[in-house]
Amino acid sequence: MADPQGQGFEPATGDGPEPSGAARAAELRTAYEGLLQIRRLLTGSAAAPAPWELRAMPRAVALVLEAAGFPPSAVDAGGRRCRAGYRVAAGPDRVEVTWPGPPGSGAAGEERERLAACAAELERHGWDCLLYRGPRGRRFLEVGAPHPGG
Repeated sequence: MADPQGQGFEPATGDGPEPSGAARAAELRTAYEGLLQIRRLLTGSAAAPAPWELRAMPRAVALVLEAAGFPPSAVDAGGRRCRAGYRVAAGPDRVEVTWPGPPGSGAAGEERERLAACAAELERHGWDCLLYRGPRGRRFLEVGAPHPGG
């Protein structure tokens, strides 16, 4: 993670084209190892988000999910959803993770299990997560900064 301010590697948020390729995989490994190293240097532990992550939560959350092997959702050149997977979106002081997919993909049927797995991985990395049921019964994960002391 050469520059946590938005330059260099950009993790997949689920709103772009499908990421692929050996070069991407190598950049992802480097960025994730950089995140862990920054955490160790700034917080003394790889299990707690570093200050820059709290300022760039969507980017940090997407990096953790992509590095853990969760597939990001993707959209085609026309902006239509073409792959089921996680989608990370910014909120005022939190991040929302959903599990969208193209019509007929079965994303709605698997979102509970997939979002629970995403939550487990994010919590392992020090994030606070709550699973909700939103409009039209679709589930979403609310991810926020860890609470002090816990």
